[in-house]
Amino acid sequence: MNRKVLMDTLGWGFLLWLFGYGLGILLFTIVPASAIGWIITPIGTLITLYVLFKKISGSFKHYLLISVSWTLIAIVFDYFFLVKAFNPADGYYKLDVYLYYALTFTLPLIAGWSKPK
Repeated sequence: MNRKVLMDTLGWGFLLWLFGYGLGILLFTIVPASAIGWIITPIGTLITLYVLFKKISGSFKHYLLISVSWTLIAIVFDYFFLVKAFNPADGYYKLDVYLYYALTFTLPLIAGWSKPK
């Protein structure tokens, strides 16, 4: 794997996840836990779109690889660093989380499809 592929998949995937994680920890101190995901989602979506359209380029296949990588990073890191670490009393997997996973998978595909060839 070359450096660009690693940065676009693992690098940006981890950085975007870490941003959401950090924002979630910050928000945990000021809003109800049930609202955190709904606050992070639009902010994270805008930042993700910025990264996809301004920082990443490549073929549709490249965006498919990004889509799969970012989704796996989100699922695995959420499980270990949120579900296992904090063991939320009311559970973690709710509509906002499923929306977040769906956006994580589909936004790179939309970006890859809509960029001029």
